[in-house]
Amino acid sequence: MLDIFKSKKEEKQDFSLDMNNIPNHIAIIMDGNGRWAKKRNLPRSMGHKAGVETIRRILKEAKRLGVKNLTLYAFSTENWARPKEEVGALMKLLLAYLKSEVKECNQNGVKMNVFGNVDRLPKECQDALNGAMETTKNNTNINLNLALNYGGRDEIVRAMQLISSDVKENKIKIEDINDNLVEKYLYTKGIPDPDLIIRPSGEQRLSNFLLWQCAYSEFWYSDINWPEFKEEDLRKAIADYQNRDRRFGKVK
Repeated sequence: MLDIFKSKKEEKQDFSLDMNNIPNHIAIIMDGNGRWAKKRNLPRSMGHKAGVETIRRILKEAKRLGVKNLTLYAFSTENWARPKEEVGALMKLLLAYLKSEVKECNQNGVKMNVFGNVDRLPKECQDALNGAMETTKNNTNINLNLALNYGGRDEIVRAMQLISSDVKENKIKIEDINDNLVEKYLYTKGIPDPDLIIRPSGEQRLSNFLLWQCAYSEFWYSDINWPEFKEEDLRKAIADYQNRDRRFGKVK
């Protein structure tokens, strides 16, 4: 197993960044695995495998910098339409990642969460995810949130259904419905909205990711495919974030 956290530079501060203005929550649309593989005449599954190695590096760097929430868009509700072989390879990679990294994550204070409807995932993946969340539930260094079988519209529809059911059962009143209440019915309940959303690979769209939560997120795009995304790219995105004026609709 790779020791993804221990480093001689663990305590070193990055003086190119304002360490008092590190995003609390960074969300990443991990895009470009297929394009990375195609460039090298490799099967798409090899691109996804290379992408897992990037997860290890970026999680370590996010923790080092003091990011408290890292959300990774791993598998969308639309990804089921991909070739059966590719979907199967992705599920095997998920299972392998969980089996190899949970112990290490737990030792380094990483709490693992899942955003999305995991009921459609293979049973062994569901069991591994539940085990990972149970093992790491008391950790506080950084939340690693995996968006699996996740779609922003699906999340909002699900929240509306749950709210409607509670109204019908007189648990809440219609006039009680507001932003704060809706947030309690989302997969991201208890997690702050992302400060920064990163998308590599050159695409500049959300792809049905965190539609409710991104209302005031900052966006950062890069032409780098996810398997080639390095720690310095994460720092560059954060540096750009720190140079922006976040007003949240107000005037300073």
